[in-house]
This record gives sequence, C-alpha cells and structure tokens, in this order.
Amino acid sequence: MTITKDEIAAARARMPLAFASPPHVRARRIAVWTAGALLFAWCLYAFDANPLRIWSGLGRLGTVFSFMFPPHIWTEWSDFSQILQGLGETLSMAFMGTVLGALFAFPLSFLGARNITRFWPLRVTARRGFDVIRAFETLILALIFIRAFGLGPLAGVLAIAVGEIGVFAKLFSEAIENISERQVEGVKASGGSRLQNIRFGVLPQVGPVILSILLYNFESNVRSGTILGIVGAGGIGFILSDRISAYRWGEAWSIIFLIIAMVYVIDWLSGLVRTRLIGRYEGVR
Repeated sequence: MTITKDEIAAARARMPLAFASPPHVRARRIAVWTAGALLFAWCLYAFDANPLRIWSGLGRLGTVFSFMFPPHIWTEWSDFSQILQGLGETLSMAFMGTVLGALFAFPLSFLGARNITRFWPLRVTARRGFDVIRAFETLILALIFIRAFGLGPLAGVLAIAVGEIGVFAKLFSEAIENISERQVEGVKASGGSRLQNIRFGVLPQVGPVILSILLYNFESNVRSGTILGIVGAGGIGFILSDRISAYRWGEAWSIIFLIIAMVYVIDWLSGLVRTRLIGRYEGVR
C-alpha cells in the first residue's frame, strides 16, 4: 500500500504532534544545545585555544613524533637491563596492587550486597565507604604515600591497592546482587548454613564475573603504574619521565613501544586465562 503526499499532509494537519515535538520540548532542546555550545566556546576562550597556538603546537608535536622512527636500539646490556627492571617493577606494582585490593575488597563487598546484608544501615555505610575510597584518584594516593613512605614502588603498590578496594568492592557487590536466587535456595533446602549458601550458591555464580573484573583492572593498573612512576613511585614511568626531561626522545619512544608491547602481551594472556578458568566455572554451574 502506497501513501500519497496528500494523505501525509492531511495526517500531519490532523495530528501535528505525531510529526513534530511540542513547542516547549523544542524550546528546551534549543536551550540545552545553546548552553552546551556557549560552555564549549567559553572553555576554548578560557584555555587560550586560539588557532595560532594550536597550529604552532601541531608543528612542535610533529617534531616530537619525528623521533619515533627509527626506534632507539640499546646496544649496552647495562642500559637495556635498566629498562627491563623498570618494566618488571611496573608489572609487579600492578599485580601486587590488584591482588591486595581484591583481598580486602572481597569480604567488604558482601557488606554492600543487598541480598546478603539485610541490615540497611550497615549496607548503606559500606556503600558510602566505597564511594569515599573511589573519590581519591590513584595519582593523588600515590603522592600521599610517597610523602609517607618515600619514593619507590611501595608507594605505587599501596596507591593502586587502596584505590582498587573501592572499585572492586562496588563491582563485586553489584555482581553478588545480580545472582540467581534459585541456586542459593537449593543450598538452603538441602540444609546448608549461611556460609555454605555463599560458598556453593553465590561464589560459583559470581566467580566468572569477579575473574573478568580482576583481569581487566590488572591490565588497567599496568597503565596506571606507568603514570605513578612519573610522580616518583618507581617503575618504567620514572625512567620514561627521566628520558623526556632530558629530551632523549628516541629512547622515550622506544620505552613507550615496550610499554605497548607489554600491555598487549598481558591482554593476550588475560584472554587465555579467561577462556580456561571461566570455562571451568561454567562447567561447575
């Protein structure tokens, strides 16, 4: 059936709101878009983002990028071993911080889960505590711990661990809240205790989710560990910052390429771990 233009025009005349938004809706949209455009324009003005400055900056950026190729090759083992040690420290910081954060966050997550903690004041207090911890950026925590414990990877490990407690506790508690109650009811019907309900009814369901969260955050913390090194928490970031400060851009870009390669390898290994362990969890279910 073909609808003619005259029929469309007649329908539009009978029901104009079906073909166009009401005037107050259009006015609200225009106001929102106008406010957004004005805010964007003000930010450009406040940050002095004029065309001349951007053009000259792009020229200098091109000069920096020109040092990428050919990449720097270390010919002395003593120099290259320093780079490998920095990569190892960053990887260790990310691993230790992720593990410590998960160890503390896992029991706390049950306090924030609605289906586990029925006493709402305790649950709300735990949830707000997670929010407070997440409010502190890892970089700020690193500066605090550097002030307290001095320069080095220990400050980076503590910064990552504390930051991850809030993130993991929130994500773990949400995963626990989204489980199916059928499996828990089955354990209860067989006479299981409260701990057995969690062990056999909850953990098999949240295990794959928790594993995925841990692996993803570990990858993210490797990148965060690089940034923390720049402020003095050790690792490859400290060496990278030193090379950039000395305008040794060839070495700096080679270090960046090694960081990218390390993150790629970690992502590949994480995929293998997910495939093997999550498959095992699904077999249990």
